[in-house]
Amino acid sequence: MQPSTTETIDIRGLRYHVRHWGPVDAPKLFLLHGWMDSSATFQFVVDAFRKSWHVIAPDWRGYGDSEWLGRPYWFPDYYADLDALLQHYSPDAPAQLVGHSMGANIAATYAGLRPQRVARLAMLDFLGLKPDPVVDAPTQLGKWLDEIVETPRLRVYPDHAALARRLRLVNPRLSVERGDFLAASVSRVRADGQVEMACDPWHKIASPTLYRIDDAQASWRRISAPVLQVIAAQGFVQYRFGNLPEEFQRRLACFADLRIETIADAGHNLHHDQPEAVAAVLEAFVQD
Repeated sequence: MQPSTTETIDIRGLRYHVRHWGPVDAPKLFLLHGWMDSSATFQFVVDAFRKSWHVIAPDWRGYGDSEWLGRPYWFPDYYADLDALLQHYSPDAPAQLVGHSMGANIAATYAGLRPQRVARLAMLDFLGLKPDPVVDAPTQLGKWLDEIVETPRLRVYPDHAALARRLRLVNPRLSVERGDFLAASVSRVRADGQVEMACDPWHKIASPTLYRIDDAQASWRRISAPVLQVIAAQGFVQYRFGNLPEEFQRRLACFADLRIETIADAGHNLHHDQPEAVAAVLEAFVQD
C-alpha cells in the first residue's frame, strides 16, 4: 500500500484532518469521501493509480479525525468547507475533484456555484437523490424535531475483526484483506475498548429540509468543467434510476460536457469493489 501522511489545519474555525498521498510537486487530485466514511477509504484506488499524483483527501467535518460537532449538521457548511480547502491547497489554479456519493453531491453543487474553481469533476455513483413523494416539508421538519430529542448512537463492535465481518456481510465483494484494512482505518476505538465507525452519530439525524432535485440540477447546469459520471453496475444510481430511463436522461442532460463510464461487478462502494477499474477511468479523464 502506498503510504499516506496526514496533517490538521484550521478550516473555518474547525480542526480539519487531511490525508496526502504522493509527492507534493505532482499534479493535485482531490478525493472527497461519502457519508459515514473517511479519507482512508480511497487507499485502494490510490494504490491502483499508474501515474504520479499528489492526492489530497480531507475528512469532512464530523468524520474521521476532523472535528466533530456533537450536534446537528447544516449541509451547506460542506460547500464552504470545500471552498476553504481549495483556497488553502490550490489558491492559484482550478482543482480536479473526485467525489464519492455525498462527496460527489458536495463537489457537483460547488462546481456550479464556483465554476471557475473547478477544472474537472468526477462523480462516483451519484446522480442525486430520489425524494419520497409522500414526505412534505412539515413532515420532514417534524421528523428532525423528533430525532434531535436524544443523542444518537452508532452501532458498536467488540473488536476490529467483528467490524470487518460486518463490512463484508454488507458488501460481499469486499475481500478479507480490504475489509480488515477498512475496519482498522475508518473506525475508532472507544474508551470502553469497543469499536465504532469514525463518524459523528449526529450525521444519522434526518435533515430538517427536503432534498430538492430541481435545486441540485440548477447548480449542475452551471458547471463549466468536464464531468465524468462513474456509475457502478449494481450501485445506487442504477438502483434509483435504472428503471426510470427518462428521469435518468433528464438528470444526465444537466451536464454540458459529460462522459459516462460504467464499472462492472461493483456496488455503491465501487472504489472498494473495483479500484483498478475506477483508477483507470479516472486517470483517463483527469489531467496530469
